[in-house]
Amino acid sequence: MKPDHNYVKTLSGKRSYFVRPTVVDKMTTIMETMQHNHSHTDTCFSCAEACERCATACLEMGDKDGKGHDMTTCIKLCRDCADICTLCGRLDARGSEFSRDFMALCAEVCEACAEECEKHADHFAHCKACAEACRKCAEECRSMSANA
Repeated sequence: MKPDHNYVKTLSGKRSYFVRPTVVDKMTTIMETMQHNHSHTDTCFSCAEACERCATACLEMGDKDGKGHDMTTCIKLCRDCADICTLCGRLDARGSEFSRDFMALCAEVCEACAEECEKHADHFAHCKACAEACRKCAEECRSMSANA
């Protein structure tokens, strides 16, 4: 049996959903009604995607730009950031008790990645996009970890 998903708007106007309980038998339910805000989860996954795209673009550039940019640190931070953002988004989506701790770490890693990508943002669009996504994610994670 598939649970019945319904989307609702909360008082703050953000999109949330709840899952109606699915009765297995008269005494058992698979899932209790739950509400969850997907905005933060989506931000984490968007940041992870921007980081993956940035790292891939940096790797594909090689020496083609001729400007002598060393992108090693950028690539490493993008990979770390993509991993922590993906994990943070997954933990948040499932309502993990560890979400708050990972959100604080995610904010820290996103800030480091944004700082590095901003060094290259004037030369490479992928670094600019990554830095913007990282700043947004860091801000949301910091806010969520303080209020969780």
